[in-house]
Amino acid sequence: MTRVVTFGEIMLRLATPEFLRFSQATTLEASFGGGEANVAVSLANYGIDARFVTSLPKNDIGEAAIATLRKHNVRTDCIHRGGDRIGIYFLETGAVSRASKVVYDRANSSLATIKKGTIDWDKALDGASWFHWTGITPSVSQGAAEVCQEGIEAAVRKGITVSTDLNYRAKLWKWGKKAGEVMEELVKHCDVILGNEEDAEMVFGIKPEGVDVTAGHVTGAAYESVGRQLMARFPKARKVIITLRGSVNANHNSWSGVLWDGKKLYQAPTYQITHIVDRVGAGDSFMGGLIYGLLTYPDDDQRALNFAVAASCLKHTIKGDFNLVTVEEVEKLMKGDASGRVSR
Repeated sequence: MTRVVTFGEIMLRLATPEFLRFSQATTLEASFGGGEANVAVSLANYGIDARFVTSLPKNDIGEAAIATLRKHNVRTDCIHRGGDRIGIYFLETGAVSRASKVVYDRANSSLATIKKGTIDWDKALDGASWFHWTGITPSVSQGAAEVCQEGIEAAVRKGITVSTDLNYRAKLWKWGKKAGEVMEELVKHCDVILGNEEDAEMVFGIKPEGVDVTAGHVTGAAYESVGRQLMARFPKARKVIITLRGSVNANHNSWSGVLWDGKKLYQAPTYQITHIVDRVGAGDSFMGGLIYGLLTYPDDDQRALNFAVAASCLKHTIKGDFNLVTVEEVEKLMKGDASGRVSR
């Protein structure tokens, strides 16, 4: 069985119920989530052997996070136990014209205080054919960036496919270096690069031609130029993928994606998501679907892309960070069945 390894931070997610503001809420709903953990859960749901690597404190909250991952059939055998606390993020879900808000509480978390040499990468990558990380991880701290680089370089030595989601988070790059100067050294080793409408610009200054991402409609063909520029800058990359989100309001988005393989631009169907339940984790669900698609349909980039977009479309209907859908549900949507009729 194919094994995928992901590395990053899993956090305690504390969300206001319904659509309450922080100032209104008297309770917070607790769950767990984080970019690379979300990808691992998606893959495990699709039957892929997924291992998540991180650092968690030796306390009951760390145990609860590991139990959650195990519940979703993710391997946790290479999680380091150490540090004082788990990272936390607070979520206020927006509605209509009011945007959602995220407040991070990740300083001095177990992953933020991790050091080089902590992870046994030979063991963590044993049997793996794919290694995934996101730009969130090196943004957390210098130590997290250095350990991420260790993992990437170990994967390259072993001939393992490396993928990244650029995932720029302005609120996190506070430890002394800019995103571009750190990410340059990491992304150069990647075979597959994913980003959204703004990531390539915010990290590397690479802009698409003729696109206004605030206009509510995003034209996929304009992103061929982004693919070309990223491949020129990072010659190892063989596929560049851009998720395309058009935001009508907080509850109504259009959703699609494009894939550039160096010769041809593939574009997925566009979905209108008119009643969003939870959009947090949508990009991770896209990445999980993409990795599954590229592994399952290695000679059909169009189908792999369509699977990723359909999978992440469904994620918008699920509360929490994790995309808890099956291959059968994704393929049903890919075939055009978006009726939502009760399955009896």
